Amino acid sequence: MILRKALHANGARFRINVRFARGCTPDIVMPRRKLAVFVDGCFWHSCPDHGRKTPFTGPNAALWEEKMRRNRERDEWSTTLAQELGWRVVRVWECQVLQNPSAAATRVLAAGSSAGRSDGR
Repeated sequence: MILRKALHANGARFRINVRFARGCTPDIVMPRRKLAVFVDGCFWHSCPDHGRKTPFTGPNAALWEEKMRRNRERDEWSTTLAQELGWRVVRVWECQVLQNPSAAATRVLAAGSSAGRSDGR
């Protein structure tokens, strides 16, 4: 929501809830720019700065490790699928949006106007 407000303040128009395929729904889609934006949560998507630094412990440790592995695989699959469908993809970490929404919006818009792919990881 914070990123959407910052994008809108910069004049960007977008759609939400656009489903490319089962399991591939970008957080924000800018059809005119052919840009798909994914905002990845630090915990669930293993942010290098704020993600888990130690292995999971306890009786469900293996389940949590598997869950995080599947999340990373789904992120890669979603990016690849969107690109194969002709969309440029930008991924933004949740912490980047919370830290400076305006800068995150500027980076997203810059990715939308450039010819190449921007991957915020």
